Amino acid sequence: MLKNPIPKVTNQLQYRAIGIVNGIFIPHDVKQLNRGFLTDNKGEKIETVVLGKALSLLKKHIDLKKSYFWIVYPKNKNTHHLHLQVAGIWDPYQLNDFPDNSSKTNFSILLNELDLKDNYFSVRGELVYVNTQKREFVIKICAASKLQNLKNKNFKLVIKGDLSLELLNNFVSLDVIRDGNSLKLLKYEVIEKNLSKSN
Repeated sequence: MLKNPIPKVTNQLQYRAIGIVNGIFIPHDVKQLNRGFLTDNKGEKIETVVLGKALSLLKKHIDLKKSYFWIVYPKNKNTHHLHLQVAGIWDPYQLNDFPDNSSKTNFSILLNELDLKDNYFSVRGELVYVNTQKREFVIKICAASKLQNLKNKNFKLVIKGDLSLELLNNFVSLDVIRDGNSLKLLKYEVIEKNLSKSN
C-alpha cells in the first residue's frame, strides 16, 4: 500500500499547512543536523529546520548527499521568504511498507497517482486578509494542539494569488504550489462561510 505523504482530511474544518518538496538537505553544522537549507532541483535554497520526530529518521536513514521528498510545514512572514519545518521524509521504499520490487519507479509518477506533485502544499484555514494590489492574501492556521501555553500555536501564511474580498473570514481549502521562496495559489474551495461569526 502506497502511503500518502499528505493524508486525507479527517474533519471538514481541519486546519493545516503541509507540503512535499524534493531536495537535498544541507545542515549548517554536521554536529547539529536540525537546522540548514533545503536545496531543490533548481538550486533554490529554502531555510529549513528538522522537527524532532524527523530528526531521528534523518540520523538513521538519510544520506545527506541524496535528494529526498521531504514532508514539510511552511511558515513565512511575506511572499519572499519561505521557511520550512521538516515533519517527515516520503520514501515509499525505504521508510514505508512498500514492496521494493519497483525501485526504478519514478517517485514523481507515484506522487501523480496520489494526485500530488513536487512542491505541492495543502493549506486549510481562515482567510483573514486580502491585498488586491499586491495580489496576495493571508490565511490563519490554528494548531490542533490543546496545550494552551503554546504561544505560537496559531500562525499566518502569506500566499500569492487572487481571492475576492468577499471571501474574508471564510474557511477555505487551498491547493498551493511553491515557486522559489513563494507560495502560489493553484485553486481554492470555500468550506464554510463567515467563520468568525459562528464562533
